[in-house]
Amino acid sequence: MEEIHHTKKLDAPSGTAITLAEGIIENNKNYNAWKLDEGAEKTIPVVAKRIEDVPGTHTVNYKSDVDTITIEHIAHNRQGFALGAVVAAEWLVGKHGIFSMNDVLNIG
Repeated sequence: MEEIHHTKKLDAPSGTAITLAEGIIENNKNYNAWKLDEGAEKTIPVVAKRIEDVPGTHTVNYKSDVDTITIEHIAHNRQGFALGAVVAAEWLVGKHGIFSMNDVLNIG
């Protein structure tokens, strides 16, 4: 897995990359952990790059002996992140507790 963000992003890997890796681990018996930059057996390697003016790109490759499937999300600007924050803030009105975006989006 590879993620690319702007150079001002402080965390590496990003929360999104960690969530993606943990979702793969939870649903694929071939992996039991993720590791930044290098992977051992049964470990997903997560490469975190920081490049000027890149809002966010996440790429996951599924490789076999016969082919590769690539899934990639490229954010062209920060508008989607801002909209998500507004939707979450509106959803939180009147609620108490600790929530995640899964709660906001009513997923799993």
